[in-house]
Amino acid sequence: MAVTSPPLDLKGHDQENYLNWAYGVKSWLLTTDHKRIAILYLISVTFFFFLGSLAAFVLRIDLMTPQADLMTSDNYNRSFTIHGVIMVFLFLIPAIPGVFGNFLLPIMIGAKDLAFPKINLGSWYVYIISGMFIIAVVLWGGVDTGWTFYTPYSTTYANSAVVLTVVGVFLVGFSSIMTALNFIVTIHKMRAPGLTWFRLPLFIWAMYATSIIIMLGTPVLSATLILVGLERILGMGIFNPALGGDPVLFQHLFWFYSHPAVYIMVLPAMGVASELITCFSRKRVFGYKFIAMSSMAIALIGFLVWGHHMFVSGQSVYAGIVFSLLTFAVAIPSAIKVFNWTATLYKGTIHLQTPMFYVLGFIGLFTIGGLTGLFLGALATDVHVHDTYFVVAHFHYVMVGATVMAYLGALHFWWPKMTGRMYPEALGILSAVIIFIGFNLTFMPQFIMGYVGMPRRYHVYPDEFQALHVASTLGSTVLGIGYILPLCYLIWSLRFGKEAGPNPWGAVGLEWTTSSPPIHTNFEVTPVVTTEAYDYENLEEEV
Repeated sequence: MAVTSPPLDLKGHDQENYLNWAYGVKSWLLTTDHKRIAILYLISVTFFFFLGSLAAFVLRIDLMTPQADLMTSDNYNRSFTIHGVIMVFLFLIPAIPGVFGNFLLPIMIGAKDLAFPKINLGSWYVYIISGMFIIAVVLWGGVDTGWTFYTPYSTTYANSAVVLTVVGVFLVGFSSIMTALNFIVTIHKMRAPGLTWFRLPLFIWAMYATSIIIMLGTPVLSATLILVGLERILGMGIFNPALGGDPVLFQHLFWFYSHPAVYIMVLPAMGVASELITCFSRKRVFGYKFIAMSSMAIALIGFLVWGHHMFVSGQSVYAGIVFSLLTFAVAIPSAIKVFNWTATLYKGTIHLQTPMFYVLGFIGLFTIGGLTGLFLGALATDVHVHDTYFVVAHFHYVMVGATVMAYLGALHFWWPKMTGRMYPEALGILSAVIIFIGFNLTFMPQFIMGYVGMPRRYHVYPDEFQALHVASTLGSTVLGIGYILPLCYLIWSLRFGKEAGPNPWGAVGLEWTTSSPPIHTNFEVTPVVTTEAYDYENLEEEV
């Protein structure tokens, strides 16, 4: 992407940048700089990621033996609940928008900040408060409803920490709404001259579609959680059949948000993949408009498929057929993206550096997750594998495997821009390979377990499943090592990594025309965009 702007005096860490623009804890806690807020999100989501992962690892250790050797059934239920709540609401949903959306969106469109900087800071504080509520639940003794809070158990029989958990999830939803509103207004109103809609980076299209889902879907979840709290406290009989309520109504309301929430996690990851693939293929992205519009199509169709979570909840057979067809339909835009990424790679000058390893891992894991999702979208097969480990493996491939691989790919790709430092390339590649292998070792056995009938959420299980559980636990150990490795060498690179320079990858895009780290205002003057997105052909000619 060509821009016209004065030449930059790039001297790495010697020049003023957003990191040294102001000093002290107060300057960070009261900042309205989108880049600093992104760093606050990075620290926060990293903490919650490892906290949620620790809960998962405890579960896997417990499941190595069939007879519940490590914890009681109640503690097992509390562990998988807090694992789900933390990973879904405090990591997977806010991770890429909070970190890379905040850091990159204004720079990618040539703006100096987001439209509402104070609301941006407020969204982080609301997120932190929600996290404190969830941690308080852990200290209180935990909650055992599962992350879905299914009624009437959550409103009648579960312990009193349900209300505290619901408040925490409600607040994190409010935080995401604030962020989404900021992104939408910024994209509409603050683009640089010449940056038309179809010159926007595909990451921006992905964030725009994600923000629309958040704005339309999250209020439904918030209202549903309020109803759960009211029924829990006042016994209003909304969902409890003993009081005239309908528990299936809760499932409709919850999944109306929670299935689109999968795309809140995955769409930003797809945007990251588009940026990385075109950069490390040294080619203009294939089918730019198709990728951009497929993001919008996913945002639209994603609201129409919630019923496939309820095939065994007693809904009409005809409704099940409609939801099944719509579930197949929502796979089409995702398939378009995978096809276009593959076409971009075809005959490209591929550079196998760390971010590329991560994005190739993302494509592999997402493809497995997407294809296995077709089994769950079909009535005939879903009724057999529903609520088995097949479902657990499927949604972990999509929600965790794909999203975390893309998140780490983005972290390695933009880390030089964020910090001005490079990391050890060999360790980066090693971590990507370990994570990919460890993830498949963890969750591929769970597909087999689910296929042969192992139910999910069971603390005690028949002996014949032990070998597969042991294999899954060993895989999770490998996966944990893979996750810890980047944490170590990225922290190391902050002090000992070599200076990155403004554009270590030879990438195009406005963010690569700034210094590393960027200055406080991003640009000395507003850039003017004069060419189409991903203009790698002209870049190679200039070189």
